[in-house]
Amino acid sequence: MITPVLLCGGSGTRLWPLSRKSYPKQFVPLIGEETLFQASAKRLSGEGYGKPVIVTNADFRFIVPEQLLEVGIDPGAILIEPDRRNTAPAVLAAALYLAEQDPDALMLVAPSDHVVPDAAAFRAVVKIGEAAAKDGKLVTFGIEPTHPETGYGYLELSDCLGEDKARVVSLERFVEKPDLPDAEKMVASGKFLWNAGIFLFSAKAIIEAFSQYAPNLMEPIEQSVRGAAPDLGFLRLDPESWARAEDISIDYAVMERADNLAVVPFSAGWSDLGDWGAVWKESEQDDKGVALSGNATAIDCSNSLLRSEADGLEIVGVGLNNVLAVAMPDAVLIADASRTQDIRKAVDVLKAKKVRQAEAFPLDHRPWGWFESLVVGGRFQVKRIVVKPGAALSLQSHHHRAEHWIVVEGTAKVTIGQEIKLLTENQSVYIPLGETHRLENPGKVNMVLIEVQTGSYLGEDDIVRYEDIYSRD
Repeated sequence: MITPVLLCGGSGTRLWPLSRKSYPKQFVPLIGEETLFQASAKRLSGEGYGKPVIVTNADFRFIVPEQLLEVGIDPGAILIEPDRRNTAPAVLAAALYLAEQDPDALMLVAPSDHVVPDAAAFRAVVKIGEAAAKDGKLVTFGIEPTHPETGYGYLELSDCLGEDKARVVSLERFVEKPDLPDAEKMVASGKFLWNAGIFLFSAKAIIEAFSQYAPNLMEPIEQSVRGAAPDLGFLRLDPESWARAEDISIDYAVMERADNLAVVPFSAGWSDLGDWGAVWKESEQDDKGVALSGNATAIDCSNSLLRSEADGLEIVGVGLNNVLAVAMPDAVLIADASRTQDIRKAVDVLKAKKVRQAEAFPLDHRPWGWFESLVVGGRFQVKRIVVKPGAALSLQSHHHRAEHWIVVEGTAKVTIGQEIKLLTENQSVYIPLGETHRLENPGKVNMVLIEVQTGSYLGEDDIVRYEDIYSRD
């Protein structure tokens, strides 16, 4: 059995405004109906694969099992990083966790935000690398380049790839992202592959590699795994030990130093969807190179991407060429298609201006469902709240605001002080300032209500929790 280890803690700022720190690209359906995370989990499942181990952070801990459940995948361990420390600590933590059960366990480490259209072809390539991984090799999977690309790192092979590509090849070295002239030379040589950041090795082999090449990581990560605390089906890594670990990628920490490397080429299609240009290339296009999504209309446009990510919001392009336009309910991106790498600079500018949209998603996802702000005034706010079947908000109160709830879909079970009542569509209830209350969905379909808040302060931190089935503070 191969255990998939899915890494899903990134932020994907180059795909702003659809991907943001609070809800990054791996959890968004960028291509097709499924999210990138769901597609990755399905790709690494089936015969020969065990339950996936997920490494993520606390912000996404409830999103992960919910999205896996939607595609019928039962997760194994979900390791919660106390804070982001790049890929090396994440991989080592997963390896140490798996080694406690079986040191020889094979682990397939993969980002959760890549696109691989031919899942069967990828699993066949993984099978090719399996024997080498069992023999103690650190196997990586390189993508046969289709063009000189400056946005990826490269893998230099010991010899030219040739016609026989379905094989394990010795790996000479990792190469940093090149400039265009160097990328052109590397692609022309036939000795280089793109570095996809996907690895196959045994837990024992990668732990030994860390011990040899990155020993400074061993003690803090071992202590963090040993001190991990179970929490509602998650495993929270110990934060004090974790904080002592270096913030470093697995490439820098181990792979660029190891001498037992091997690579298996893959040429059946791959993209890391690193920017909107990559999304445009992977999207269905018309004969003029125009890709449309959602409520989008193009008139006399060419080589452009138009996306509307909001119900009822129509985006129209007229006479556009080489333009990317993405409309969200709270933000719109318009960019020259040749400047996609600079979108993260725009996010940095917005963060410096303390613009909420820089990092916060318009839908605020919670373990019980989600909400969005519809209207915000000086002393009032109107929200739409969606509660999943069987879910419940915490028993809580507020110091600075009162609330009025109007059920518009489904049935709500409402606790106000000592009183409990059921509300159906078009019924409402008032929660006075300071009163203890709870909202639950006892039904089998989503419950939707409109909440009107009034008061002197309407921030999300104005909350006192008394009981919470999700163990939040």
